[in-house]
Amino acid sequence: MGCIFYGRKRTEVQNVSVGTQKEAIRLHIEEKWTYRQITDHFHIQDTDRVKKWMQQYRKLGEFGLLDQREKRNEYVDSGRQLQALKRENELLKKCLPIWREGKQKRDMRSSSK
Repeated sequence: MGCIFYGRKRTEVQNVSVGTQKEAIRLHIEEKWTYRQITDHFHIQDTDRVKKWMQQYRKLGEFGLLDQREKRNEYVDSGRQLQALKRENELLKKCLPIWREGKQKRDMRSSSK
């Protein structure tokens, strides 16, 4: 558990596993537990934490529960890589007829010799 200082106030930061977050969301959705019941059950100090998890879950699904500080760069980089590969693929599709035409010309020249 780490500490964050906001001015003079010291706030404890709880690290809660994704499994606990999923169980809290399940309890809220399926069992109709209130946020207060969930925070009491899991001993979560921040009463708004479960509400924030629910918002992220509704918005992004289980991906929203991942610790974004660590994973964001991986997903951004893979998204950029995917876009670059798509651009490269489009360029290659445009070049393919030109290459085929050049190959046909070379083949015709070599067969006529």
